[in-house]
Amino acid sequence: MNTLLSPSAAHVLGGASRWLTRFVGTAGLCAVALCGCTDLSTPAYRRPDMPAKDAWAHTNRTFSAADTVNPQWWKAFDDPYLNTLIEKAIAGNVDIRVLAARIGVAGAQIGEVQAGALPTVDAGAGIDYEKSTGLALSKTYNVATQVNWDIDIWGKVEKSVQAQKAEYHATEADWRAGYLTLVTNVASTYFQILQFDDQIRDEQDTLNRNKQILTIYQQMYANDVAPKTEVLRQSAEVNGVANELLELHRERDTAENALSTLVGVPAGEFKMPAGQLRERVKLPDVPMGLPAQLLGRRPDVVAAQYRILESYDQVGSARLAQLPTISLTGRAGTAAFSLSDLFKVFTLSFMPSIDFPMFDPSVHAHIKTTEAESKVAEEQYRQVVFTAFEEVENALVNLDAHKKQRIELLQQNERLRTVAAQVEAQLKEGLVSQLEVLESERSLASAEQSLLANHEQILSDTVTLYKTIGGGWPDVDVASVASNSAVSAAPVK
Repeated sequence: MNTLLSPSAAHVLGGASRWLTRFVGTAGLCAVALCGCTDLSTPAYRRPDMPAKDAWAHTNRTFSAADTVNPQWWKAFDDPYLNTLIEKAIAGNVDIRVLAARIGVAGAQIGEVQAGALPTVDAGAGIDYEKSTGLALSKTYNVATQVNWDIDIWGKVEKSVQAQKAEYHATEADWRAGYLTLVTNVASTYFQILQFDDQIRDEQDTLNRNKQILTIYQQMYANDVAPKTEVLRQSAEVNGVANELLELHRERDTAENALSTLVGVPAGEFKMPAGQLRERVKLPDVPMGLPAQLLGRRPDVVAAQYRILESYDQVGSARLAQLPTISLTGRAGTAAFSLSDLFKVFTLSFMPSIDFPMFDPSVHAHIKTTEAESKVAEEQYRQVVFTAFEEVENALVNLDAHKKQRIELLQQNERLRTVAAQVEAQLKEGLVSQLEVLESERSLASAEQSLLANHEQILSDTVTLYKTIGGGWPDVDVASVASNSAVSAAPVK
């Protein structure tokens, strides 16, 4: 057991190695001869052509490339409770964990693809029993090992690795998009619940006023001053306000359940304390930047760019698959009737083989499939960019319109408050009845509800705008990533 190979076996092994070298060299020459007119290049990544867009149409502000967004942009609302909710959601939300787990899958798949360039080893040992008629039972001990190696001399596996790395980066961008969606949903739902709290308080005041009006009508009816129809009409008004109040409570409870799921708590287990929207949340100004920055900052756009790069690498891998495949199979083993003789003699063999897949129709069909898929990836990128521009413009339209409406609503509220104050003064002088005072207060309450809804709309528009512009993620230059990491195969001439 001191020497595994005899000198003659070593001589044979050395000859086999030299023969294998000549075999690979000959195979390479054959590949050059057979593939001289075959396109084996990988398409160089470039961003698909898009219509020029240098400014945002629906804003009066001037932006520059220096405008940046704080990655923790929600802190601009200056609400500590909102900050706590978002931190809890980032730590506990199930959807964001699923996206993070997919990043792990994409990373593991890189190693899986890389393993395609490594040899595989099979080893085994056993005992064979044989008994012939009239003879004693005989045993044969055997040990064998086989190594199979598909040699990636053309870089096809490496090109597949680059494609999977691009998918990994795209999956990271998917996580960022999910992260932004999560933060947006938490903030919007939080603002909605605060709006419900304010509406519930205002609606309760409205209900109380309507009950007072009803009491007055009932007294007037009892004194034959008002018809019964006025009592019935006001009673119906009280029923309507009570119904609206019940609906507001229902909507708040369902919104609270939605917020529970977002922060990773079972619905019904999370209770948010009542608050006041207008007093707790500040209206920030969004530093959004230029349209061109959107292409490198918005996660779904970045993911679409990486998937173009991935499709290009897949095209390159499919084209390289036309080249001859060189495989090496090595076997070593021994067999003996006793364990003491088992390692005295070895059998060793090499069996290189070459396959010419360029004659396989399925290889050429796969090239056409990957080329068509790359076109799909390019068009999907254009679709994502057009959608991104539309979403930003819509967010600007909504924000601008709601801010202008706010000016009108503020003026309306100011004038109705003046009217209510004057009616109150007239009541003290005995010029009007308590009924007229309550009616003016009801009109003011309705206007204040509209102003409250407008305030929540502006906050939600601001959150949406932060999301549509990419939420402050750093710009990503996919072309630079492609040039630094991808290994392009030179065309064979």
